[in-house]
Amino acid sequence: MMENKRFNIRVYGFLINEGRILVTDEFRLGIFMTKFPGGGLIYGEGMIDCLKREFMEELNMEIGKILHYYTTDFFLASKLLPVESQLINVYYLVQAKKPYPFKTTDKKFDFPEVVDGVQCFRWIPITELTEEEFTFPLDKFIVHKLKKDFGD
Repeated sequence: MMENKRFNIRVYGFLINEGRILVTDEFRLGIFMTKFPGGGLIYGEGMIDCLKREFMEELNMEIGKILHYYTTDFFLASKLLPVESQLINVYYLVQAKKPYPFKTTDKKFDFPEVVDGVQCFRWIPITELTEEEFTFPLDKFIVHKLKKDFGD
């Protein structure tokens, strides 16, 4: 008999501008988190459609050029869902027309009030990225690759 295991597929975009990368600070599920813009794939949706939807929902922005960057190639269990699942993250490099339609801040968790779903955005120089900046293991893992590929 086969076990009923699930997958949690997440799709994220790297928006890079002048050596800086966009990150999002959020409060969701009772957790303060820093991650890259993006989110969960909905059944019946393609990866690119998911990424476009997430950027529109979070940043009110259409993205243009999209290039695959990295897909998780090792096992990691999702810790946030009530049902055990295997986490698969797909990261893309994205481009968008300027001026960007979203506001940014220089302060982490710069929310007007802490309510579920609140979100703000920051630019971080790629050379200054650290694992400690991010909440989730796969984002921490990808920091090294980003710094190697775009840091200089």
